[in-house]
Amino acid sequence: MPSRSHPTQRQRRLGTELRRLRERAGMSAQEAGTAVKMKSYQVSHLEAGRVGITPGRLRTLTHTYGCTDDAYVNALLAMADEREKHWWEEYRDLLPPGYLDITELEHSTQRMRISSSIHIPGLLQAEAHARAIFDEAVTPLPEREKEVRITHRMQRQAILYGDHPPKLEAVLHEAALRMQFGGRKVAAAQLDHLLSATEHTHITVRVVPFTAGGIPGSGQLVFYAHGPVPRLDTVQLDSAHATVFLTSEPELDDYRGLFDRTERKSLSPSESRDLIHKIAKEL
Repeated sequence: MPSRSHPTQRQRRLGTELRRLRERAGMSAQEAGTAVKMKSYQVSHLEAGRVGITPGRLRTLTHTYGCTDDAYVNALLAMADEREKHWWEEYRDLLPPGYLDITELEHSTQRMRISSSIHIPGLLQAEAHARAIFDEAVTPLPEREKEVRITHRMQRQAILYGDHPPKLEAVLHEAALRMQFGGRKVAAAQLDHLLSATEHTHITVRVVPFTAGGIPGSGQLVFYAHGPVPRLDTVQLDSAHATVFLTSEPELDDYRGLFDRTERKSLSPSESRDLIHKIAKEL
């Protein structure tokens, strides 16, 4: 298979999983390569996501590594399938790779959990609110780049309203609801947009009120994507300069616990809707 100069997060994750399986089996890259008629450097490229792998070779590798978890192996096979091209590929040369990695992650999950203390998550933003957010970027964006990012963000939201949408559970601090990006009118419209989203049964919004005393963690936006099996879950951390993906089992356990703690401090979905209504009326 041809070499990739810029593998996606999904491609890198497949490679990471194969490396973990090999290391748990106590095998060298050379030994693994012998099993599938590859050179050791080719195995290294595979584990870095720089090359793909055929279904037959993938099955042989997982069998060689002693992996007997059929659900996990089938999930790896799905990750290796690159026959389908997706809509976000048209943005490949227009946006930073991290934007597209997040989009692909949203596309492949059946359940998402998001925690945020300052911002409304991108999947739940109205267009005017998103525009106001990009107006406040650390490095001011040229108008054309800003429009591309806004259009892409709005297209991402289609995943929530298709025939088989993933479940979305968002836990927001009250501060995120009171931030007036774009002014009072835009802020009020954003809260109405958020309330409309919660009318869909697969979308749940919980609010951590100021009276709860804080939100667990650093307060940054955290996106937890549930994979087809728990060991393929992914945590994405947002920042102004880079997109960070966490995939190790200890890290995943930490963030599962963080979400559970955050939800325990939050209001119920109905109480959260009441608070959102209250804040909207105050604007």
